Amino acid sequence: MSAPRITLEQWRALLQVVESGGYAQAAEALHKSQSAITYAVQQIEARLGIKAFEVQGRKAVLTATGQLLVRRAKALIDEAASLERAAGVLSAGWEAELRLAVEIIFPNRVLLPALAAFGEISPHTRIELIESVIGGTSEALLTGKVDLAIAPVIPPGFLGDPLMSLRFLPVAHPDHPLHRLGRTLTREDLRAHRHLVVRDSALSRDLRPGSNQYSLDAKQRWVVSHMSTSIQAATMGHGFAWFPEEKIVDELVAGRLKVLPLREGTVRVLTLYLIFADRDYAGPGLLKLAEILRETATSTCPTPDPALPPMVVPGL
Repeated sequence: MSAPRITLEQWRALLQVVESGGYAQAAEALHKSQSAITYAVQQIEARLGIKAFEVQGRKAVLTATGQLLVRRAKALIDEAASLERAAGVLSAGWEAELRLAVEIIFPNRVLLPALAAFGEISPHTRIELIESVIGGTSEALLTGKVDLAIAPVIPPGFLGDPLMSLRFLPVAHPDHPLHRLGRTLTREDLRAHRHLVVRDSALSRDLRPGSNQYSLDAKQRWVVSHMSTSIQAATMGHGFAWFPEEKIVDELVAGRLKVLPLREGTVRVLTLYLIFADRDYAGPGLLKLAEILRETATSTCPTPDPALPPMVVPGL
């Protein structure tokens, strides 16, 4: 096997020039001199016999070859970082810290007991939990911020297994004008009233879908950051929303919320997936936590039947 002609540090310099937007900015980010960054890029071009950049006007932009190199270099750097993390995990035994991104709709009655059970087994492993919404969960995986995620969508390049399913119900306060209509409701009826929506937590606009699957083009909309705020607004009569039945059991039982009688689509089922950031490099602690999450979800939340009326799902 021939030795690589380009070092990881040189690839890292090229990536930083692209990400920072220039040699001076890359030098500052990497705490190196600008001449060192320039030399590293020149070495890549000379040793491979290619041009990574070309001048267009007053700016240096990536050539087609340069774009390919940047994509492959990023994968190489990420793989090297993953390998180092894996070596650290293997040398230290169980991980010192595990990072999770969990979709905000995931039931706390599953999550918290699972974390507590893991804590009994590995009390010294710290847990960092990101409670995310829609694209925010995918973003946490794609940016390497977490080791494990629970999400309704598997982002490109990842694999996931079904963990559990949740029923979503359209609800409003019993005295809301939609309930006072006294008949089966259509989408046009809903569009005439305020829709309560939880904001996507993704920072990148590219990871935010135009709307979630329970959104519609209502004339009025409140967008909030937390589901608890949306639920409270609904119980106060400020609008309607689709919520996971798991999250509004108390409100339904107490009569603070009532299911809207839609002509179609009253009950919708959403599947959540358990997704490893990198299953090959998962340490023993992460594998055990994933196992506990699966077992807790299976024993606590049976698969919901969409045909059952609200509040009759076994286990609720």
